[in-house]
Amino acid sequence: MHYARKHLYSWIDLIKSALFSMVNGDGAHENVEDTESKQDGNGEVDGGEESNEQEVIVIQDTGFTVKIQAPGTEPFDLQVSPQEMVQEIHQVLMDREDTCHRTCFSLQLDGNVLDNFAELKSIEGLQEGSLLKVVEEPYTVREARIHVRHIRDLLKSLDPSDAYNGVDCNSLSFLSIFTDGDLGDSGKRKKKGTELEQIDCTPPEHILPGSKERPLVPLQPQNKEWKPMQCLKVLTMSGWNPPPGNRKMHGDLMYLYIVTVEERHVSVTASTRGFYLNQSTTYTFNPKPANPSFLSHSLVELLSQISPAFKKNFTALQKKRVQRHPFERIATPFQVYSWTAPQVDHAMDCVRAEDAYTSRLGYEEHIPGQTRDWNEELQTTRELPRKNLPERLLRERAIFKVHSDFAAAATRGAMAVIDGNVMAINPGEETRMQMFIWNNIFFSLGFDVRDHYRELGGDAAAHAAPTNDLNGVRAYGAVDVEGLYTLGTVVVDYRGYRVTAQSIIPGILEREQEQSVIYGSIDFGKTVVSHSKYLELLEKTSRPLKVQKHSVLNEKNDMVELCSSVECKGIIGNDGRHYILDLLRTFPPDLNFLPVDGEDLPLESQHQGFPRQHRHRLACLRQELIEAFVEHRYLLFMKMAALQLMQQKANKDTKTDTPNGECKSPLEGKELEESIPGLSQAKELAASLVAEDGSDPKSREVVLNACKAVGSICNTSFDIRFNPDIFSPGVRFPDDSADDVQKQKQLLKDAAAFLVSCQIPSLRIGISELITRCAKHIFKTYLQGVELSALSAAVSHFLNCFLSSFPDAVAHLPPDELVSRRKSRKRRNRVPGSGDNTAWASLTPSELWKNIGSEAQSYYHFAIQCESVDQVVEKYGLQKTNLLREISIKTGIQILIKEYNFDSRHKPAFTEEDILNIFPVVKHVNPKASDAFHFFQSGQAKVQQGFLKEGCELINEALNLFNNVYGPMHVEICACLRLLARLNYIMGDHPEALSNQQKAVLMSERVLGIEHPNTIQEYMHLALYCFANGQLSTALKLLYRARYLMLLVCGEDHPEMALLDSNIGLVLHGVMEYDLSLRFLENALTINTKYHGSRSLKVALSHHLVARVYESKAEFRSALQHEKEGYTIYKNQMGEAHEKTKESSEYLKYLTQQAVALQRTMNEIYKNGSNASIMPLKFTAPSMASVLEQLNIINGIIFIPLSQKDLENLKAEVQRRQQLQELGKNEEPSEDSPLELEDKIPID
Repeated sequence: MHYARKHLYSWIDLIKSALFSMVNGDGAHENVEDTESKQDGNGEVDGGEESNEQEVIVIQDTGFTVKIQAPGTEPFDLQVSPQEMVQEIHQVLMDREDTCHRTCFSLQLDGNVLDNFAELKSIEGLQEGSLLKVVEEPYTVREARIHVRHIRDLLKSLDPSDAYNGVDCNSLSFLSIFTDGDLGDSGKRKKKGTELEQIDCTPPEHILPGSKERPLVPLQPQNKEWKPMQCLKVLTMSGWNPPPGNRKMHGDLMYLYIVTVEERHVSVTASTRGFYLNQSTTYTFNPKPANPSFLSHSLVELLSQISPAFKKNFTALQKKRVQRHPFERIATPFQVYSWTAPQVDHAMDCVRAEDAYTSRLGYEEHIPGQTRDWNEELQTTRELPRKNLPERLLRERAIFKVHSDFAAAATRGAMAVIDGNVMAINPGEETRMQMFIWNNIFFSLGFDVRDHYRELGGDAAAHAAPTNDLNGVRAYGAVDVEGLYTLGTVVVDYRGYRVTAQSIIPGILEREQEQSVIYGSIDFGKTVVSHSKYLELLEKTSRPLKVQKHSVLNEKNDMVELCSSVECKGIIGNDGRHYILDLLRTFPPDLNFLPVDGEDLPLESQHQGFPRQHRHRLACLRQELIEAFVEHRYLLFMKMAALQLMQQKANKDTKTDTPNGECKSPLEGKELEESIPGLSQAKELAASLVAEDGSDPKSREVVLNACKAVGSICNTSFDIRFNPDIFSPGVRFPDDSADDVQKQKQLLKDAAAFLVSCQIPSLRIGISELITRCAKHIFKTYLQGVELSALSAAVSHFLNCFLSSFPDAVAHLPPDELVSRRKSRKRRNRVPGSGDNTAWASLTPSELWKNIGSEAQSYYHFAIQCESVDQVVEKYGLQKTNLLREISIKTGIQILIKEYNFDSRHKPAFTEEDILNIFPVVKHVNPKASDAFHFFQSGQAKVQQGFLKEGCELINEALNLFNNVYGPMHVEICACLRLLARLNYIMGDHPEALSNQQKAVLMSERVLGIEHPNTIQEYMHLALYCFANGQLSTALKLLYRARYLMLLVCGEDHPEMALLDSNIGLVLHGVMEYDLSLRFLENALTINTKYHGSRSLKVALSHHLVARVYESKAEFRSALQHEKEGYTIYKNQMGEAHEKTKESSEYLKYLTQQAVALQRTMNEIYKNGSNASIMPLKFTAPSMASVLEQLNIINGIIFIPLSQKDLENLKAEVQRRQQLQELGKNEEPSEDSPLELEDKIPID
């Protein structure tokens, strides 16, 4: 154990070198300190009571420049910062075009070798202008392998196959195709004067409004850059490995076999001194150096000497590699899988081949010293100190890094388990009951083994429990109480099986569970134990998780106190740590799906047909719902206190006192209208009352009544918590807590009613989501009966039954010559799953749709009433490509990207060749960067209050901290960049807005996926900034891309489509493509009217935009008609005096004048023919400024008028802040508005 810890700390040092030099480009990093932490020692964050102001101090140790001298290159300058480690300079050199082929070197200052893990500031004599020499070092087997792997990565750096195959955290990005490379100045290629004529604005046919075509191929446009430049034909490990003993003693480390583009076959020795050609051939071993041997320290130098094609193409490849945006090539923290891929040629790949037979399949994982002790790493990182900001950053970075490594290892292990490549620890048992250990991770399958869940719904409950448990782990991890530990948990769905991967509590495998559990229950509450230390630790989570401390009876009828659900078990590991596990009931049950005899739900639930029988009894409320419910109750609490105060005041005037406790029940409280005069002042008074110590009896009574009314567990302040054991079968409560239990039951019923009456109406779940979820449920059991060799046939058959109009889809069974009848019977039990291995082939389309219908009825209580895919598409206006995308993403299928003919009645749409892969669907915890998140929220709050400058600084700071914790790629960094870009834009800095938004789009493509809804929005924002920056054709390309993705993901009938079409219509109007513009704007008008009603202000604006285009076309009658509609809406909604109504009225007058003038001219022409003296009519193309103004309005961007001088000052101030070097100098938040660190602001 001691050794493991020591190893871990050196590993944490390694994380310190966070390799973020790429992010800042020049390798200068900001460092941040702050005064006392927001959290007290035990890590409890007090949410409501004290939201301290948090000072923002940016400290930047000034960067300095060093000279680097590498063999064979000119010395160059590198900007570094004192916090950096020597390791980070190594990384920069391995990425630079001229030094990327070196991996095995040391950096020396005046002949002294620098320690890789030393911070630069600790190195004596290192200062501005110092010369660092790159010195080649002798190889070891490890270094030689690293070198070959690195060269392979360089050779494949433009090849997208790793992204398609979902390996090594590579993922796709297509932005650069639409922006022709980088944005910024290079985007303004065309001359302003002649620009309009040069733009081709015609959108592809399939994205025009009303088009029924939904092609798949444009999803992944062909990137010219990816045409592979072949440097080598083959680079692989030689069959002569490993070197025999006598060759080892000559320094041979390993042998490589290489075929050059010129078809030269060579054998290369990797020795301690470098790489050279030897005289071996495929069949004869002769390790003597060839003549000439070309001994080179780098494999690239050797290959450049023997192959001219290699030299030429490798140089060109590296040039292209370094021109790509760093965000296109940095690895993502978690793997993103693509559901479509082109046919990629399978090439020989030494590194992948080696991975497949060593680390990946679990040989190496069993060698002592090779495996990572995941549990120790996960828990030790949690124990790192967190008193100040630098400590917290280091701790959170370590936690995040271990989590992403653990998620990757757990996913790999889960796939190995289902593919049958891991031996079970209980091989004698039935396959469903088997458990596995691989790479120090414990794997179990989501089946109800030993009837553990029999009373809760059997297999259905066993399938739901792991995700509930994961939500519990996530919640306790976020509260982050010192001394309380949870297991690393990852849930993987793969090939129809659900696998739970967990880190292993030290010692748990040697003992029986009964002896280990010292808190909680192992039989759902029949026997229960408790433990004072656990109660003390769990009480710290009680407030943030809204869990009430309560007592239950054990089998001897003794009272046992708990501060969690009974299932939550406490086990002290051999390492002395207090672990909690089985957190599946962290959140209270959802009574809408839990019928209980003798208990009625509130009317709101009953009216909608609840409670309904569900297939398991583990349905629980989400944490977000609990938060929303408590917030709703808090508002009621304030309203009630305010009303009572007003009553008291009124009674004082009339000298009568109200009887005590006369207060409405919370649900009637909804009717308390804001219209009561003086309510807002009373609320302020109520707020101050609640904050008082409660010494005044009158105010105490007010608070008491309000507390009772909203179900607070405390009589002197607002505090709502839930007892998670209420309605748990098998749990009994002591008699003296009957009142309390009754209150808790009522609270749960209210929460269930709140869910159906307040929360669900604001959600709009699509019918296609419901259908694909039902199909997913059926697909899961369908796949369990399929053996590996028939997988692609089975998947294509299922998709044909699901989506193809071909009525008699027939499955292709594997050809007979491969199926040995005699053997197959014996092998059946090898892989989890059971039953007839060809039963899947008998599925028919009509049977599948019947099953989907009954699943929708039993699971969602929804009647589809359709017998085929074509009926569903017709009835609900769905599209088949959308259903295909949804089912593929939900189940991990990857299909060949091509146009599928779904509607043919003569042949099925899919063949087994179209199924390329099946990926795991992975759920895991996402550790948060807490300080960064607080800065981000404070920044958002500032921006919402109109303090843009302070907001901008806080968000820049947040970006800095996010980078520090997550590395350069992360969803939250994406949100940060988007907000920054928006602020840059509002403050008039268009180029900066472009740069930040470009990063946001790239990152969204990489970490969320190329057609994720967020990515579509990022494309829209980028198009706006491009337009503002004068890059009109790029703006249109981006908007067309966004519309294509939107059509693919949700079809045309979606409220968001109106905004997108308004954007496209406006830009087309700006480039004088009036007819095209009208097609998009009129579509936007139709959609807005459908979803917002014909009297909505959105509809009024749509009418106005359409009117403007008709005006440009000189069709004044149509223009007048639309503007009148808009005017009427403004007048009715806002009144005559409102500025919008006045603007519309002015515009109507103008249009009328123009129409009259036009009519006059026409009459003149009719009367006098060609001699008519015609007054020139003003047909004006809209100015870019007026188009931009409308674009800003529809995108919800409001400008704060700033003079040029204000802007200059603002920029200067931001720069000054960034260069602030005085340590510890507090920058006070501005007086006018203290920083509130509330967790309530939604992310932009």
